[in-house]
Amino acid sequence: MEAVKRPLRIAVVAGEASGDLLGGHLLEALRTRAPDMEMVGIGGPKMQAEGLHTWYPMEQLAVRGYVEVLRSLPALLKLRRELRERLLDSPPDLFIGIDAPDFNLPLEQKLRARGVRTVHYVSPSIWAWRGERIAKIRQAASRVLALFPFEVAIYEKAGVPVSYVGHPLADIIPYHADQAFAREQMRLSPRGTIFAMLPGSRQSEVRQMADLFVKTARAIQEKVPSARFLVPLLSRETHIIFEEAIYRQNAQEMAITILFGHAHMAMTAADAILVASGTATLEAALIKRPMVITYRMPALSYRIMKKKGYLPYVGLPNILAGEFMVPELLQDDATPENLAQALLNQLNDRTVRGRQELRFQAMHRLLRRDTASRAVEAVWPMLEEARRDA
Repeated sequence: MEAVKRPLRIAVVAGEASGDLLGGHLLEALRTRAPDMEMVGIGGPKMQAEGLHTWYPMEQLAVRGYVEVLRSLPALLKLRRELRERLLDSPPDLFIGIDAPDFNLPLEQKLRARGVRTVHYVSPSIWAWRGERIAKIRQAASRVLALFPFEVAIYEKAGVPVSYVGHPLADIIPYHADQAFAREQMRLSPRGTIFAMLPGSRQSEVRQMADLFVKTARAIQEKVPSARFLVPLLSRETHIIFEEAIYRQNAQEMAITILFGHAHMAMTAADAILVASGTATLEAALIKRPMVITYRMPALSYRIMKKKGYLPYVGLPNILAGEFMVPELLQDDATPENLAQALLNQLNDRTVRGRQELRFQAMHRLLRRDTASRAVEAVWPMLEEARRDA
């Protein structure tokens, strides 16, 4: 009699909203092959919706910047130690660390040393800063899943198994984002001037950026009195943080609408976008709207990170283009007046907008690869090996 195959068991750890998006699509695709698969670890609402049993709140990992990490380090180390012991007590067939390299790579290294197959999904930005991490990645990851095509050669040269899977946002976002439809769905004027403002997904980011974004909206409204502003935020906590900034700036009468989620819809409805550096910059490019990229962090963290950087730009559209295609106003340059002027320049220069849109279309074609299916094809042989070895 043929032996009954036991259910596969995977552990997945994501540390923020972009990782939760990646994880959600991957888990959905894996479940089509193995509906009884057990999935445990750390993830957000999208991963939980696909069946992940999450052991700790994802927000505990969402810390950015040297100073901020140092403050949270004892709690992060304790969490990672508990998670490692829990996984080693009952080893999964596969561990998938989604981004969060400072948390996940040491965890992967320990698990791999004990015979657990490991995948690191999303290459750390070794091409932008801290390139020495590739030695740690080689020890930690049985395979890297890369979102961008230029990353493959770096890993192949270093002897790290790698698969280019594309970016799921390029699959999700249509080539031609329908502004009229988005405005109709959101009950917005088809002719008004609308700006989407994305101050980040983490509470620490929104706390750092909220007052700046409200002041920028006021500076824009002084020049475009009919302007309206959409601010999509992911959680109740970030909603409250931004609302408090509106009150601090006495901006209650301004046309600022805070949304729970709906970032893609808000960006599609917008004429221009102000976006904190991160995955949202790529979303804005794929939606093909003019944008300005900005970021602020505590001064010490910024000085440390700037010294370690290899590239002159931080936004993903500029990194993919290899040039300053989109304006970046960071740290001290990120003033309300500068941001407002840069956004209005982007909005009003039709020649620049046309060139950008062509470049954004090319990026979209490059990154659209049916990411979830490619990721499953890359990890499935490892799961089959684990099942055979059990």
